[in-house]
Amino acid sequence: MKRQHLSIFLTSLLLAGACSGPSKEDKQEAQATTPTDTVATAVQPLKLPAPYKTESVTHRVKVIGWPASKTPVVPAGFTISEYAGNFDSPRWAYVLPNGDVLVAEANTVPNKTIKKKVAAALDLDPSKSLQATSANRITLLRDTNKDGKPDVRETFLSDLNQPFGMLVLGNNFYVANTDGVLRYAYKPDQTKITGQGQKILSLPKGGYNNHWTRNLLASPDGSKIYVTVGSGSNVMEHGPENEERRANILQINPDGSGEKIYASGLRNPVGMDWQPTSGKLWTAVNERDELGDELVPDYLTSVQEGGFYGWPYSYYGQNVDPRRKDERPDLVKKAIMPEVPLGPHTASLGLAFYDQQAFPSRYQNGAFIGQHGSWNRSTFSGYKVVFVPFEGGRPTGKYEDFVTGFLVGNGDEAYGRPVGVTVMPDGSMLVTDDAGNKVWRVAAASAEARGMAKL
Repeated sequence: MKRQHLSIFLTSLLLAGACSGPSKEDKQEAQATTPTDTVATAVQPLKLPAPYKTESVTHRVKVIGWPASKTPVVPAGFTISEYAGNFDSPRWAYVLPNGDVLVAEANTVPNKTIKKKVAAALDLDPSKSLQATSANRITLLRDTNKDGKPDVRETFLSDLNQPFGMLVLGNNFYVANTDGVLRYAYKPDQTKITGQGQKILSLPKGGYNNHWTRNLLASPDGSKIYVTVGSGSNVMEHGPENEERRANILQINPDGSGEKIYASGLRNPVGMDWQPTSGKLWTAVNERDELGDELVPDYLTSVQEGGFYGWPYSYYGQNVDPRRKDERPDLVKKAIMPEVPLGPHTASLGLAFYDQQAFPSRYQNGAFIGQHGSWNRSTFSGYKVVFVPFEGGRPTGKYEDFVTGFLVGNGDEAYGRPVGVTVMPDGSMLVTDDAGNKVWRVAAASAEARGMAKL
């Protein structure tokens, strides 16, 4: 009985803490003192409403899975088909030098110290339903006859800890677990890692663990590795000590030494890629929640070495977050304006620049972004893959829909949720769908016809 009373007390305490946000008076003051602002981004004037212009709501999608005859929708001139299925939360994909595809299977799990029901009630996972376990493996897919569908499937690596980013550099394979980067000896064409891994870098984990993903990207010359680490909170509500080495892109040497913060103030940077024309690093970033339906838009931005992008003190340059008002005016003053807004609460995660020739010319060198979808908006946003055109290394227009059809009509259901986007050597593109447990393949219809004619 004592244990039951303690459980009830802790649950009540946790729920009370979760509900303790800005008061009605604080919200009214924020609206009065933070007028609507129109900022100039690289692609459009962006109108930002005052904080709390609308109520912050929790609106979750119900995933029902894909019917046998159903697929996402792509524009005319493209085809989409199931590349592989029967995964357990396929979060991210990586193409090996020989064309094999690795798929990281992992998901968000509740903090071990909090019961699942309490964690769910506290909204500890706004991106995906809480799961008791995570698959914690990497699956290898090989297409031996080049027909656009893998015919070899192997468990490449298992017993990991929420794996996400993957990388081959020289004779080594790297994987980013939520708590660190591991390095393994690697030989071309192998279908399974059998050797013992070495942890070359420890990373902060736990607590508010929605931002558990750690992505990896090598510099073009292979001399550096970039590591994304999302924040440990929505807007530093657990204190600055909880954010040590978080909300950053880190840079390390291939052996894990030489760590430095390459860019900061990025609430949850996930996708990273090098823009093919300019050679600059870009990232897709999840912005903050609980300021209303239209705040704050997620974004795509180039990454400046030493740059600060605002979190948690401001957003889109010098727009001060009322929850962190007057705390660091020095940082707010130098906060960088991101180039491309991607819509509020879209959970923009995946990023890949199209560096092949199979898609029509307007798509070449442009950016594809996987949007996992909203939970903190009265009407859903995201749940699609969008495209941003580039020319001369710079974005030339607003984002546009590319892969849609994940939502079921205008209701509260979805067939799946896109995450990662990966460009293949043959010019097709893979989209991981962690809720639908599939990987989709998008191809240009003309290129697909040419490929089939060669078989």
